[in-house]
Amino acid sequence: MTPPSSPPITPGTLPEQEPQEPPFPPAPVEELLRLIGKAARAQQLYLPNNPIYRGAIDALRAGFAPVWKETDELTLSILETEIRWYDAVVAGQAGSPKSTDNLAWLFFKDGVRELTLAKGFEENEVVTLLQFIQRLRKAGTDEDDLVTMLWEADFTFLKYKYVDLLQEGGGEVSDGTEVAAPPSSGEIQRSTRDAVAESRAGGIVNMADFDATLYFLDEREIEYLHREIKREYDQDLRGNIVSVLLDIFEAQTDPDVRGEIVGNLQTVMLYLLTAGHFRGVANLLREANVAIERASLVTSAQRYALAQLHERLSATDALSQLLQALDETPTLPPQEELADLFDQLRPSALATVFTWMAKTQNDKLRPLLEAAAGRLAAANTAELVRLIQVPEKEVSSEAIRRAGALKAQAAVLALSKVLSEPEVVRRQLAVQALTEIASPGALQSLERVIEDTDRDVRITAVRALAARAYRPVLARLENVVKGRAIRDADLTEKMAFFESYGALCGDSGVSQLDSMLNGKGFLGRKDDAEIRACAAIALGRVGTGKATEALRKAAAEKDFIVRNAVTRALRGSGAAS
Repeated sequence: MTPPSSPPITPGTLPEQEPQEPPFPPAPVEELLRLIGKAARAQQLYLPNNPIYRGAIDALRAGFAPVWKETDELTLSILETEIRWYDAVVAGQAGSPKSTDNLAWLFFKDGVRELTLAKGFEENEVVTLLQFIQRLRKAGTDEDDLVTMLWEADFTFLKYKYVDLLQEGGGEVSDGTEVAAPPSSGEIQRSTRDAVAESRAGGIVNMADFDATLYFLDEREIEYLHREIKREYDQDLRGNIVSVLLDIFEAQTDPDVRGEIVGNLQTVMLYLLTAGHFRGVANLLREANVAIERASLVTSAQRYALAQLHERLSATDALSQLLQALDETPTLPPQEELADLFDQLRPSALATVFTWMAKTQNDKLRPLLEAAAGRLAAANTAELVRLIQVPEKEVSSEAIRRAGALKAQAAVLALSKVLSEPEVVRRQLAVQALTEIASPGALQSLERVIEDTDRDVRITAVRALAARAYRPVLARLENVVKGRAIRDADLTEKMAFFESYGALCGDSGVSQLDSMLNGKGFLGRKDDAEIRACAAIALGRVGTGKATEALRKAAAEKDFIVRNAVTRALRGSGAAS
């Protein structure tokens, strides 16, 4: 469709104008036209993501800068084989071949006689013009000409004048900016009614005649259409596919149909995992559980087949690959999406999750794994207990920690076996877990640990027993306090045992502690200062009147360490004088 135009003149001519000197040297304009030609060739030869194409476009945009420094608008006159700016030839030359490689001829043959480019044209519209040039070079006889393309594009920063070559008896120079005025609504309605009447009269209805009815919609209807289109595009078609498959599974009881559905679900799940659509995987697994419960006449084989979808995700190889990919990615999917996926894991995934909790370098992934591990461990105590005894140390150690955090009494026996292992770190972990569990069985297991070969394990165990007021250990503590081995221990261990003894013995242990603090041995010699100080601290923990009386006997002690310990014990018991 060629736009209407103004008074005719001879085609191919322009009104005569006085030669005008350019306001600035034409070199920047010449360079700009050269860059347009180069970019047009790149548009024809390369895809938009090609570096050569991107470089040509960037160079073209940069070529506008020197021109815009001199003027905000550039008007070019189009002749048969050359392009002029004022009286300067800036592209092509007289007598050049009339081919599509010549930009002047490419514009001229379609009637374009003048182009005016305004500042801002280089941002986006220049690429559209390059696309038009490429279309013109490949265009057949039945395709749009350049004037039609320019008119449909409705450029903001480009104006043009053209000669209407189709006017009988001549052509007219028209300003392309004045021909795009839309018809009035009344004109549209009249033309539509006429078209409908004509079609009905002829017995044939052409749907193209009703294109203009779009203009009859009011704003509310148009807004509704936009909203529905957006909703349609925003739909998760993959989720819809899963829903359809599971609906068929529920509706069809034929074993072959259900078997095919399960196979399709496995394929879809693999596709979703590969695409990183973890919310879709979680939705598939969740809905599969619902379908198993809701469908009728589900056989044990079909139930097992659907349950295997969860097991495939939870399998060590598959889950390890998934977690490795997540660990290496610079940007994790949304945390709620990953949490939703991890919620679908089965107990068999617990060992893999424990392994990756120790291996992951991604600080954002670790809390998600910890949450998944906590959920799985809490819901599957039997699996947690089993993992305490596996040979993989990182898995077993994490299972020990989780057993303590969950206060899993079922794990006491397995933790007690760890106390006999040669590795100190694991014995220490087991002691801490048993301390957190603090059941009678756990405390009983800790009782024998006060004689462990490692100092830290002994101290942790004895303090835990004292904190829980576990009196059955008192006999063992008394043997330690009276024994020779404690005298060779460091002060921290001595204090731990004496404080625990004082916390549990009551008045029954005061005489033993009094003799250590105030008694004299062979030749009137008193006990070691550290032992006496520890005995004073233990008496302070007893806190009875009898213990206070024993402390006051040593209030005037000359040894600084002992006197200081006595003062602290009296102050702690509230009996300081």
